[in-house]
Parts: sequence; C-alpha cells; structure tokens
Amino acid sequence: MTGSPRASYSKKWEIVGESGFSGPHKQDSKLFRGINKISIDSKGRLAIPSCHREFIRAEFENLLTLTVSPYDRTLWLYPRPEWEKIETKLAALSDFYERSRRHKQMMRSHACDCEPDGQGRILINKELRSFAGLSGPAIVSGQDNKFEIWDEKAWASARDKWLESVGAEVAEAGSDSACEALKAIAF
Repeated sequence: MTGSPRASYSKKWEIVGESGFSGPHKQDSKLFRGINKISIDSKGRLAIPSCHREFIRAEFENLLTLTVSPYDRTLWLYPRPEWEKIETKLAALSDFYERSRRHKQMMRSHACDCEPDGQGRILINKELRSFAGLSGPAIVSGQDNKFEIWDEKAWASARDKWLESVGAEVAEAGSDSACEALKAIAF
C-alpha cells in the first residue's frame, strides 16, 4: 500500500499540540488512538483532529455515525462501516431483556449520520451536546474503532476516578479473567 494515506502514517507518530501522540499508527489497521483537546463552537461544530482527517476521508469516504454511549455521558463517533457492525450486533440482542433493549434504544435512537465539512468539522445536534454536557472545551479520545467525545471536565473527573479505583479493583477481583488479562499485558 505504498503511496496510500495509510502508509504515510505507518512509520511515524504525530504530535498534536499539547495533546500528545495521536493518529492511525499501523499500516493495516483501522485503529484510532490518542487524545486531543478541542473546542465545540457556538454552532455545535467539532473539528475532527487533523491527524485523523485524511485517514477518515481515504478509508471511510468521510462517512461517520455519531451516537451516545450507553455507559457514560459521552458520545461515540464511528466510521460508517464500524457502525454497521455495531448495528448488526445490536440487532442480535434480545428485546426480552431490559438491559439489551435499553442499549439498543439508546444507541439507535440517538444515532445520526454525519460527514465532516470542508474544514473537517462535524455538527453535533443540540440533544447530543446536551446529553454529553458539551458546550466548550472537549476531549476526543481514540478508542480503536471509534472516538469518544467527552466534556473536558467530565473526562478529567472520570479519568481521575478510574485512576484512584484501579488498585482497589485489582485487589478485589483476585482471579477475575478480565483482571488476569490486564495483569498479563505487563505494561
């Protein structure tokens, strides 16, 4: 894939201002990683981090889907092909169980298709901005197949809470398989 936009990302890390490392990093992966501090303008537009724009255009034709997280007051932004995989998984969930039904309702009913404008911005509707508490500084966090979009203060608070609790969770979990998997990574 020499000459492709993805190949240009394969051998370097991009530094984006104060935000640190970001951008797709492996030639044959569709990973999003890194953290970027951005602002939501008065019209509700969010600029996709510049290090991801060309990759999104080239790989996904700028086709994106935005929805809410069923777990946190944050938004999830998927490339359309990834969202279609999520829709398939949601369709397989039973409506008989309240938890699975609520996940389907939350994610589907709030989902909206979007495409970045000429400046790489997407419009986040008022309801989604309200759900996530977005009105100014925000965090765009790459999470493999999607971006999470957080209010900056909510992100800092959640991150600090996670960091404080991680030691206690490991001690409590004992031989929990997820805990063992994390231990095996050996950061």
